[in-house]
Amino acid sequence: MSDALLALREYAKLAPWNIRDLAAISGGILDASGVTPINAAAQTHPSDRTIRFYVTRHLMSPPEGRGTAATYGYRHLLQLLSIKLRQMEGATLATITKDIADSPGDVLEKRVATALGTLPIPEEIPFSGAVAPRGRVARAVGRRSNGTAAEGGAAGHAPAGTWYRIPVDELAEISLRHDHPAARTSAQRQHLAERVAHALREAAADSGS
Repeated sequence: MSDALLALREYAKLAPWNIRDLAAISGGILDASGVTPINAAAQTHPSDRTIRFYVTRHLMSPPEGRGTAATYGYRHLLQLLSIKLRQMEGATLATITKDIADSPGDVLEKRVATALGTLPIPEEIPFSGAVAPRGRVARAVGRRSNGTAAEGGAAGHAPAGTWYRIPVDELAEISLRHDHPAARTSAQRQHLAERVAHALREAAADSGS
């Protein structure tokens, strides 16, 4: 099972959400993914209005309850992420609607995890002040993140101008500025170090053959 899939399932433990928290969490995940959109429609964060539009267009399932009591679950998060990720690829809403309608929950989950690649767990998500969740979800993420800021868990908490020195092996290290997409979380930095280490081992093997 991929690390991204395991990390994605950590967010299910925070459900259900109100519409604002769903928008905040999905926006934080997309920010952390480092996926670059090619479609202008995908460049904005999901909002309350966006989610209501997707529900009306049947891209997303209706929430439980109505009005201010409406709640959204893990499948809604997967649907919302899938829509935004497919928009980033340039897909139309008509195509996305068919894709989601034809995809069982487990298929949708794996597809989202694959598209996201490396995904931080909730306590490492780089929420900005404008889109951070509130209430119960904010408290849950806050409790889980106690102690991680001092370790540099989320690059969004690093001082401006900070550079990370990431050891690869005994003879090599990587230097990344804190705002680089690959340096946003400790999980991403570790993943990068492992990939570079693997590439160095392959290069050394090729040079010796």
